[in-house]
Amino acid sequence: MAVTEASLLRQCPLLLPQNRSKTVYEGFISAQGRDFHLRVVLPEDLQLKNARLLCSWQLRTILNGYHQIVQQRMQHSPDLMSFMMELKMLLEVALKNRQELYAPPPPPQFYSSLIEEIGTLGWDKLVYVDTCFSTIKLKAEDASGREHLITLKLKAKYPAESPDCFVDFPVPFSASRTPQSSLISIYSQFLAAIESLKAFWDVMDEIDEKTWVLEPEKPPRCATARRIALVVKPLGIKLSRNIHLWDPENSVLQNLKDVLEIDFPARAILEKSDFTMDCGICYAYQLDGAIPDQVCDNSQCGQPFHQICLYEWLRGLLTSRQSFNIIFGECPYCSKPITLKMSGRKH
Repeated sequence: MAVTEASLLRQCPLLLPQNRSKTVYEGFISAQGRDFHLRVVLPEDLQLKNARLLCSWQLRTILNGYHQIVQQRMQHSPDLMSFMMELKMLLEVALKNRQELYAPPPPPQFYSSLIEEIGTLGWDKLVYVDTCFSTIKLKAEDASGREHLITLKLKAKYPAESPDCFVDFPVPFSASRTPQSSLISIYSQFLAAIESLKAFWDVMDEIDEKTWVLEPEKPPRCATARRIALVVKPLGIKLSRNIHLWDPENSVLQNLKDVLEIDFPARAILEKSDFTMDCGICYAYQLDGAIPDQVCDNSQCGQPFHQICLYEWLRGLLTSRQSFNIIFGECPYCSKPITLKMSGRKH
C-alpha cells in the first residue's frame, strides 16, 4: 500500500488525500501544461469500480464524449494510481482533439487587417465570413461569366501562417507562400488560375450544353469526365476511319461530331422516352452503383443493359455459348446476335 501511495504522489503530486482513511482525494490533474481540478470519492474497500469522479466544468467539457471510456477505466483499474495514469493519457488525447477550443484568440490587429484587406479587394467579392473570421469565402467571375469560389481557412498567426485554400478546380491549387501571404496576393493567384482553366471549362460547358450528359448529373467544376448519350455503330470503325479529321483548331465537341459522323442528342430537345437509358432487363438505371454499359449491336434496337443483367440472361439461354470470357447469345429485345465480354467480373 505504501509503495502505491508513493507512486501516486510521484505521478500526481497535486492530488492529495482529504481524510485519514484516504477514501477522498482532491486536487489537480496536469496535462499539456494545464491543471484541472477533480475529486475522487472511494468506497471503504477502496475499489475503483464503485468510486465517484467529480470534475470541474472545464475538465467535464474536455472529457465530453469520453464518459463511457472513463467509466470503463474505473471498472477495470486495480488502484487509484493506475486509473489516474489512464485518465491523464485520455485527457492528453482529448486536449489534442480539442485544441482549437482553448487556442488564444488572435490579436485585435488580426481582425482590423482582415477588414482592411477585404475592403481593398471589394466587399462585393465576399460571399461568407464566420463570426470568428477564421473561414472566408470569396467569389470571382471569369471571362465567360462563370462564378468561382475560394474558401480560406485562416490561422491565428495569419498572415505569418498561410491559410488553407479550397477551390473547385480540376487541378490542385496551392497559393505561393510568402512571408506575408495576404488575401490580396492569394486572390490574385486565384484569378490567374481561373484564367488558365478558362479554355478547359469552355470545352466542358459546350459539352454540357449541347449533349445529354448522363454522368455526373450535375458536374462540378472539378469534374474532368462526362458520360454522354450517343447512338453510333460501329464506334470503333468510325473512330479509326475518321481520326484524321480531328482538327486542333476546332472544339472537342465539333471534332467528335466530325469523327463519329453524328449529331449528339441534347437533353433539352430529347425526351427520356426517345432515348432509353434504363437497363432492358431490370428496368433500372443504376444497379449497385453500375449503369447500363452494354448495348445491342442492332442499329434498329440499341437497347442498353447492365453487364451483370445481360450475363445472367444469356447464361440462362440454352442457345448461348461461351468462349473464355466472351458469351454469344441473342438480345432479349430484338433476338439479334449479341456479344458480351466480361471485364474481370467474378461470378
